[in-house]
Amino acid sequence: MTNKHMPEALQNLKNSNIHTPVSTEENKWRVSTQPLLGSRIPENLNPFHTLGSSKIFSGYESLTNWIIEQKTVIIDGYGGIFFDQIIRKVQEELELKGLSVKWQQSSNFLKPEAEINKLVTPYLGAKDDVWGTRTQLELKDFYNLEALSSLQPDPEAVINIVVGTGAALVNWDVPVIYFDIPKNEIQYRMRAKSITNIGQHAAERSFSMYKRFYFVDWVILDQHRANILNKVAIVADGQRFNEVTWLFQPDLLAGLKQLSHSVFRVRPWFEKGSWGGQWIKKHIKGINTDEVNYAWSFELITPENGLLFESDGNLLEVSFDFLMLTEYQAILGKHAETFGPYFPIRFDFLDTFDGGNLSIQCHPSKKYIQEMFGETITQDETYYIMDCKPGAKVYLGFQESINPDEFRAVLESSQENKKEIDIEQYVQSFPSHKHDLFLIPNGTVHSSGVNNMVLEISATPYIFTFKMYDWLSLDLNGNPRPINIGHAFNNLRFERKGEVVPKELIAHPSVIDSGSDWKLIHLPTHKEHFYDVQRIEFDTEVTIETREGVHVLMLVEGTSISVEIEELVPSRFNYAETFIIPAATKRYKLINHGTARAKVIKAFLKNNTN
Repeated sequence: MTNKHMPEALQNLKNSNIHTPVSTEENKWRVSTQPLLGSRIPENLNPFHTLGSSKIFSGYESLTNWIIEQKTVIIDGYGGIFFDQIIRKVQEELELKGLSVKWQQSSNFLKPEAEINKLVTPYLGAKDDVWGTRTQLELKDFYNLEALSSLQPDPEAVINIVVGTGAALVNWDVPVIYFDIPKNEIQYRMRAKSITNIGQHAAERSFSMYKRFYFVDWVILDQHRANILNKVAIVADGQRFNEVTWLFQPDLLAGLKQLSHSVFRVRPWFEKGSWGGQWIKKHIKGINTDEVNYAWSFELITPENGLLFESDGNLLEVSFDFLMLTEYQAILGKHAETFGPYFPIRFDFLDTFDGGNLSIQCHPSKKYIQEMFGETITQDETYYIMDCKPGAKVYLGFQESINPDEFRAVLESSQENKKEIDIEQYVQSFPSHKHDLFLIPNGTVHSSGVNNMVLEISATPYIFTFKMYDWLSLDLNGNPRPINIGHAFNNLRFERKGEVVPKELIAHPSVIDSGSDWKLIHLPTHKEHFYDVQRIEFDTEVTIETREGVHVLMLVEGTSISVEIEELVPSRFNYAETFIIPAATKRYKLINHGTARAKVIKAFLKNNTN
């Protein structure tokens, strides 16, 4: 039955690209064991940054009151936002005030689904491959732009609103409200099939949706957000179903500028996996310990992480992209021209404690990742051993006797016949010890064995892993994981074998500076790594110069430390927490709060980065 009080946009949702959740129950619209971030300061230890009083507002009533003052607005936002729910909540507030509104949805101006599929198909690679190619499309390519641009406000309506992803393409000279959403929540909604890719009317299997998100949707949505940022009057947090927090753009920009001259931490998130372990559950506070395991922590993977702001107890999360779009020069300093608004360093955890081995794998060369996948830099990694059990090991480099043709034949036979391989006939292994650093430039065969807690320090790309052998293991759904022998053999560096491996692919620490109760240890990376690694060990306190470069740090031994920056309130960080010191801070002091020596790992960009 049609409700005469329901706006036309809600009556015609079947023509929209937004999939309406069937229930407000959380398990119907998001699938995750990780709790939804509340709109108020949580009991757990999510890292937030305070903006001061009266900066972040809560509720659709306050947002609607502001809309009423403007009379005509655009509500745009990232893919995965429940725009139909936003319409309902704002409509309810307007009806309470007896105000009429003309809703117009941008999704009604999308090109036909078949035409959109034709546009995106060239970027999605092979059907069963996990990779595609970074798109060259823009958001406007998905719309009947002429019709969308010709939209005009209804002069008979008190309130006019264009709503939906791409709504700002109408080019009305009116304020824009932009709804943002963290990437983890997009994926939880994807798994619940409560959202679709842009221009699709039905959700697909998670594998296909994620590939489309990564190589197409997120690329064009990031660019669209950058294009309209100067038009945005309000940024709202769209990760909750019935609640909203929001702030004015000048207050967000002021908060971002403050971060760019201080110390900050992103909000991490965690994922289970087939080989996942139990270390994270035992050592990370505030995490759901009922999960079967944790394989990864998205500790600092900037395309996936958000920044959390607080005001009067209200919380609002925005994508890390906002910071880099507005403050990349202060963040990266002397490397800003090289990387632009792209944060180049990644920190994440790989937990195999009481779990399983990672696959035997390698990563693409810079040329290969550029030509095949459209990325600008490649996945050069290191494994820093945070913790391990006796007997743990890392697989790294080839045996001196490696025969590439024989190795490939054995791998292909294993895949076809489900036959185990004695992998150490071909790949070397090395005992892992706490604080070791293993170097994994692109093309290097490698794997973490069971019972390691690895801090993976890497270049930012994070999905380009070519698996050659996966120990015949299955994923958490009982299915074999994809094997990519062809891609791997297009990139493997077989000269990294024998005695070359311990000489060039395992860092040999040296003390490069010291004081009365501290020392600075260099853990040199490979010549192909554009970042370097040091460890700061100290009993009381130590002062560090940024030397016009960004520093990414983690307390890898000790209980907690504080970071002091001139004229700012000190920030405290616990064991295994990552934090960023922007180049613009110039210098900072680390203060040890424990009784034992503190050890802090520091990654930074080399001076000759290109």
